[in-house]
Amino acid sequence: MLNRRNFLTAAIGVAAAGTLAACAKEDGGSSTSSGGSKTITLGFSQVGSESGWRSANTDSVKSAAKEAGYNLKFSDAQQKQENQISAIRSYIAQKVDVIAFSPVVVTGWDAVLKEAKAAKIPVVLTDRSVETSDESLYVTLVGSDFTDEGRRAAKILEKVLTKAGHKGPVKIAQLEGTTGAAPAIERAKGFKEVMDADHADDWKIVVSQTGDFTRAGGKQVMAAFLQSNPDVNVLFAHNDDMAIGAIQSIEAAGKKPGKDILIVSIDGVKDGFVAMSEGKINAIVECNPLLGPQLMDVVKKVKNGESVERWIKTKEGDFMQDQAKAALPSRKY
Repeated sequence: MLNRRNFLTAAIGVAAAGTLAACAKEDGGSSTSSGGSKTITLGFSQVGSESGWRSANTDSVKSAAKEAGYNLKFSDAQQKQENQISAIRSYIAQKVDVIAFSPVVVTGWDAVLKEAKAAKIPVVLTDRSVETSDESLYVTLVGSDFTDEGRRAAKILEKVLTKAGHKGPVKIAQLEGTTGAAPAIERAKGFKEVMDADHADDWKIVVSQTGDFTRAGGKQVMAAFLQSNPDVNVLFAHNDDMAIGAIQSIEAAGKKPGKDILIVSIDGVKDGFVAMSEGKINAIVECNPLLGPQLMDVVKKVKNGESVERWIKTKEGDFMQDQAKAALPSRKY
């Protein structure tokens, strides 16, 4: 799904704790650009405020737009595709210069993207990809390689198991992200690639279900996992927030997270590092939320008709328990 003609990969910081209580409404900025040139108006539709990562991503976009002097029209889709489509159509009606959005799910965008193209408004994807019949309907994607994050999660689990001295079958519970969302699809795919290639005989995903990238979802689904599969000994969570929620259910069941059930997650929010420093999460694969500056750079180039057919790839980090306390002071979000 990621072999599209324009894919920008960015990673510049770490994730945020807490969520934004934003409504599905537009929020316009009013900064002006320097040099007397016309201010760029950017319509940005955020997927929601489901996690600490998403909060940090929203903050990054807003602060970068202000720094760039763009007029930002912002909307929170509350994880509903219909809200996001309505916001994009609103931006088209307002004749913004560029539209950017982080899609809730990968499918169902052709119609509204064709409307934007007909209105001659370029569209930039950020964080998440889409599947479309015509890749010319959007200009590029600024985001991370989720499939590689899944692979790295499997590789770091190998290290976690070795360090824990684990012997015998590895029975994995998987907390998936939002059904149909690019990170959920691709992280699961990357993890399974490594598992099938290197651990077909000793690793098995015994239960897998979406927790919608939320702490509440992680807690609820993990409680159900422990009822149906009390012998799971590994949890792979598609983000830190679900892992943190799952920890509550693991402890409520009288088990020790990080020991009785080894935990690997993805993101790198500060609360995830706190849990890792306490020995409750064994390892975290970093996914950076601070995409705002890269997005604003791309928006400017798109508005000026410049080429953006290039890669921006900064290697992200993978962290284990013994690194958590040392890394905590640098966790700003």
